[in-house]
Amino acid sequence: MEALLLGAGLLLGFYVLIYYNLVKAPPCGCLASLRGRTAVVTGANSGIGKMTALELARRGARVVLACQGRWLVTSLALTIPQESGNNEIIFMALDLASLTSVRAFATAFLRSEPRLDILIHNAGISSCGRTREPFNLLLRVNHIGPFLLTQLLLAQLKACAPSRVVVVSSAAHRRGHLDFTRLNLPVVGWQQELRAYADSKLANVLFVRELATQLEGTGITCYAAHPGPVNSELFLRHVPGWLHPLLRPLAWLVLRAPRGGAQTPLYCALQEGIEPLSGRYFANCRVEEVPPAARDDRAAHRLWEVSKRLAGLGHGEEDEPDEDPQLEHPQAPSSLSSPHPEKPTVSEPCPGPQSSLDLPKVMCRSQSKAEPITPAF
Repeated sequence: MEALLLGAGLLLGFYVLIYYNLVKAPPCGCLASLRGRTAVVTGANSGIGKMTALELARRGARVVLACQGRWLVTSLALTIPQESGNNEIIFMALDLASLTSVRAFATAFLRSEPRLDILIHNAGISSCGRTREPFNLLLRVNHIGPFLLTQLLLAQLKACAPSRVVVVSSAAHRRGHLDFTRLNLPVVGWQQELRAYADSKLANVLFVRELATQLEGTGITCYAAHPGPVNSELFLRHVPGWLHPLLRPLAWLVLRAPRGGAQTPLYCALQEGIEPLSGRYFANCRVEEVPPAARDDRAAHRLWEVSKRLAGLGHGEEDEPDEDPQLEHPQAPSSLSSPHPEKPTVSEPCPGPQSSLDLPKVMCRSQSKAEPITPAF
């Protein structure tokens, strides 16, 4: 009996150590009001993204939920306004695997929204599933799509400065290695997927580093944020289905809830005084050093140039985009150089934050059309 109690005590003590050192997330202590400000959160339909959007809404922000699937809008439209007391929640369709969708989202956003103060790139994948694309799908969704979206919204961010860009990365970047000769090759098999996921997370950290350099002096600051070990669908993506019932209870015990995972991205988006740390990597609501591969300025600049070609923003000798026929022709207009005639001009200063909240109905926007969401019961 004594041995049994001793063993139970040791297990409890071990779990307490794990909980307070790995599972429990330090909270983002910034409670500043975001009334009159607009935030975009990609992948806001579930997990970390949904909790991030909820916390921004609780602080009074106008939140654009950038994610796939109109069928998701009903639950989001009900839960986020109810829990936050804020009805300024907008859904706009975005599929980061499609450059066409990214451009359509940017066009629709710039037509309908006069401000952009916070851009949070949360959406990501850890595997390709059954999809087989002629390009690196993990790199496309986790890096190239966010890279393109940032470029297309950059003028709006500058006009509303001080503004912030947050890219949700991962500690997996420490295992990443960017081979620029094979960067956009298709990924096949779970082993390649694991490597490609780590590479894409390294790309996130290098992108933020180079973005900070490019934007120095503009009033836009940017950060890479590691949410920690989070209990989400990404955790079980590579595990056989028959193991899911066994691992879910374990995940509940040793992994963070999505709300805990949202704390570091929120810290990077909201915390005052971290502007001098633009371009750095954060975990557990504090800045952390990264390995040499993640602070290689030459690699960061090279990735930037390759990303421009892969995103269709520039034409080089290799890595041409594999979709969007208009991007294959040098004469095709660029969303950066030739704004749509119906877009609002974003070179003018952003309208200042409003002193009080105007609370319209929750809206669903597809392209440039807006319509109220009618929940289906």
